[in-house]
Amino acid sequence: MKIIIAYIRPERLSQVKKELFAHELYSLSVTNILGAGRQKGYTEMYRGVITEVTLLKKLRLELCVDDDKAENAMRAIAEGARTGKEGDGVIYMVEGLKGFRVRTGESL
Repeated sequence: MKIIIAYIRPERLSQVKKELFAHELYSLSVTNILGAGRQKGYTEMYRGVITEVTLLKKLRLELCVDDDKAENAMRAIAEGARTGKEGDGVIYMVEGLKGFRVRTGESL
């Protein structure tokens, strides 16, 4: 079992979900986060005050997949999230050592 963790732009979520569903990957957790990366933020003016925004809104996606579906999951997320601009995100794959379904008590 592999755990896929991805950080993407919020506006790309629907496209990422579409790509994952096309590969029959339906289990997904999504968390709103703030983060800093290579984009480095931006400055804006609000009521005459210049503010530097260094933490940008992103989404953290997490999904657990079988070993044979892990590469497809990473490719699907990358295809859905890609805009070609800096700040598209990153994807990590880590080993899922053990899982346990609460309702049935079965090991995953």
